[in-house]
Amino acid sequence: MEVDHGEGRTAFLGALESLLHMATGLDDEQLMAASRCRGWSVADVLVHVHLGLQEMLLGLVGTTEDSPDTDAASYWRSPVPTNDPDADATTQVRFVRLVASAYRRPTGLVGHLRPTAEGVATAVGALAPGAVRFQQRVLTTGDFLATWAVELAIHSLDLQRELTLSGPPPAALLLTRRTIETLAGGPLPASWSDDKVALLGTGRVPVGREDRTEAGAVADRMPVLG
Repeated sequence: MEVDHGEGRTAFLGALESLLHMATGLDDEQLMAASRCRGWSVADVLVHVHLGLQEMLLGLVGTTEDSPDTDAASYWRSPVPTNDPDADATTQVRFVRLVASAYRRPTGLVGHLRPTAEGVATAVGALAPGAVRFQQRVLTTGDFLATWAVELAIHSLDLQRELTLSGPPPAALLLTRRTIETLAGGPLPASWSDDKVALLGTGRVPVGREDRTEAGAVADRMPVLG
């Protein structure tokens, strides 16, 4: 799955602006609401996003002349390199919760997130088409930005477990659907909304009997994206 630089940039910037707008409108109580990420509140998800955006900056400055070895879909099949070989999913959940709890009030973390998001947006706007080295892999800039558009789209949906919020923009959701269908090895029913595909494809919502009847063998491969 290959994504054009312009398409990836548009989807990412739209997803980032949308998520930041949602986060800015939340008060302390709303930030403490449960998210769709097991063990995390809405505030915890936003801390995870903030940490991710900081890491993303490493890719934005890591331009390379090397040929890409990973695309926008295959990126999700490889484990993320770590400096802590003993870390597991529970370790990550607890670490993010500890970071979030360090803020005096939940709204404080949103104020911390904003300048990072704005800096990333500026860097993405200045990024020329080419390739970047990120997490020991090489991706085209379009594919790199697409993976982050998908990341932000999914986490925007994660904020909606208990809160009524506007969803991620269509461009980011479409890339999410394309990624999930590529990883699943086939198209999903056109009657399924992109939101539904994202939630089923990431395991946020279990695949039901009716879903399996509609989608066939492709549904049996869910979830395909963590």
